[in-house]
Amino acid sequence: MIIPAIDLMNGKIVRLYQGNYSKKMDYNDNVYTRLNKYNIHGVKIIHIVDLDGAKNPKNRQISLFRKILSEVNVSLQIGGGIRTEQDVEILFKLGVKRVVISSSAIINPKEVKKWFNIYGGDSIVLALDVLIDINKKKEILINGWKNYSKLSLEDIISEFSEVGLKHVLCTDISKDGTLLGPNLDLYREISKSFQHIKFQSSGGVSSLHDIFSLKSCGIHDVIIGRSLLENKFTIMEAVQCWQNV
Repeated sequence: MIIPAIDLMNGKIVRLYQGNYSKKMDYNDNVYTRLNKYNIHGVKIIHIVDLDGAKNPKNRQISLFRKILSEVNVSLQIGGGIRTEQDVEILFKLGVKRVVISSSAIINPKEVKKWFNIYGGDSIVLALDVLIDINKKKEILINGWKNYSKLSLEDIISEFSEVGLKHVLCTDISKDGTLLGPNLDLYREISKSFQHIKFQSSGGVSSLHDIFSLKSCGIHDVIIGRSLLENKFTIMEAVQCWQNV
């Protein structure tokens, strides 16, 4: 399915270029108007990144999420600054459908596996950001792409599959926020290798043709941020394209 994405900083919609806080683009767009627009056109779930929380877990935008969930009739998956079981529990109590875990899965895998055992694989998305080297190793970067983990995408998917992993948001960081097209070879390969995983692609989508190509690769969901915010195509066009492939 199509999953629209919005990044939130201080309650406002922004975009970072390749995760860089110093390269921030502000959008003069009302959060609630945008989310209701997605809801009207049949979107089932929206991906939200809490950039304040990602930078400092003490600044997570919990009150904003509470208000969104009370005013917009759509499911949310939220990531950013989720580092403890309490963080996870707070979001689920708000009514969030899925939490998105990234660096914590690499830094503290034992703890994150415990969350899978408590909440189940349908409730947790592993967000794995990869840098593909000249040998085609898909190394996972963590902490806002500042650190190399020395672990491969395949290693982590295999490890967490043992505790019921079902949803993986995979981003080729060279494509994020670029509108240069998704890495189709990457998604084709991992969809074939891990058929029990519902992969979410992220990064590079700039046209309806990209959506068509991704579904043909076997991807379960396509996360789209900048293209929708900058009206490269409409949410209605994106949903219809996905349904008609």
